[in-house]
Amino acid sequence: MPQYTDQEIIDLCRSSQTRERGFRVLLSQYKERIYWHIRRILYDHEDANDVTQDVFIKVWKSLDSFRGDSKLFSWIYRIATNESINYFRKMQKKKNIPLDKVSQYLESKVQYENISGEEIERRLHNALVKLPEKQRLVFNMKYFDDLKYREIAQILNITEGSLKASYHYAVKKIEENLKQD
Repeated sequence: MPQYTDQEIIDLCRSSQTRERGFRVLLSQYKERIYWHIRRILYDHEDANDVTQDVFIKVWKSLDSFRGDSKLFSWIYRIATNESINYFRKMQKKKNIPLDKVSQYLESKVQYENISGEEIERRLHNALVKLPEKQRLVFNMKYFDDLKYREIAQILNITEGSLKASYHYAVKKIEENLKQD
C-alpha cells in the first residue's frame, strides 16, 4: 500500500464516503509501529495487542477533533503512550503489584517472552525494566523509535531540557546495569 500524507489520511477519514477506507489506510500505515511502542512499555504480546486495539478505537472516535497541531503519528503515539501507562497502572493495581516490585514483574515478562532470542537484547530489556517509567519511555522513544527530542517532548508534554536529562540518566543506568551482568 502506498504511503499517504497525514492530510490525505485525515481527509479520507473525515469524508463520509471514504471514512472506512481512510481508517484502513491509517491502520496499515501506523499500527505496527504503535504496537511495538506499546510492546516495549508492557512487554507482553497479549497486553500490547489489547492496548493497540484500544488506541485505534480511541483514534477512530477522536479523529474529528484532531486539530493538526502536531503530526498525526505524534498524536497517535501520545494516545498510545497514555493508554499503555494507564493499562499498566490498572494491571498493577489489579494484580496488587507494589511499586518496589514493578521492575521484577516486568523482568519476569522479559524472561518468559521470546523477544528475539538474542542474549544482548534480553539483557538490554532487563536493564530497561529497572528504569523509572519516565526514563524508560524516553529511552524507548529515542533509541528504538528514533524520534527527535522535539517530538518526544511534545508527546510527553515535557520540556526538551528535562527530556534530555531523562535520556542521559537512562543511558547511564542501562550502561551500569549491563556492566553488572
